[in-house]
Amino acid sequence: MNIQIRKFFYGDIPDDQSGGNDLKNTQGPSSETKKTDWPLWEVFIRSRQGLDHKHAGSLHAADAKMAIENARDVYTRRMEGVSIWVVESKYIHATTPDESGELYEPAEDKIYRYPTFYKLPDEVNQM
Repeated sequence: MNIQIRKFFYGDIPDDQSGGNDLKNTQGPSSETKKTDWPLWEVFIRSRQGLDHKHAGSLHAADAKMAIENARDVYTRRMEGVSIWVVESKYIHATTPDESGELYEPAEDKIYRYPTFYKLPDEVNQM
């Protein structure tokens, strides 16, 4: 009787013969799914000391649940975070440098929008 035991550590990728999760669909070559076909997710982490989420990086995942689990494993290995947000990259829209003039210049002459005239009490730590 010959028993073979294969030991895998967390994060090891087994070869095709190991019986691990297969990324290919068995219905034919036209329905194959590769890891690169997974959508790109942007990861935001809120640290223990921070009040807001900061962009930590990007990763590929099949769905939101997998993206959160992968983000936890990749970006909070040393217990740095207390909250994780993941957003599919296609839903993030940003301005371009060409648009900065028309977006930000009208606000420069409205100094009353900045709280420089107010004195904060000592009890207020963050604002």
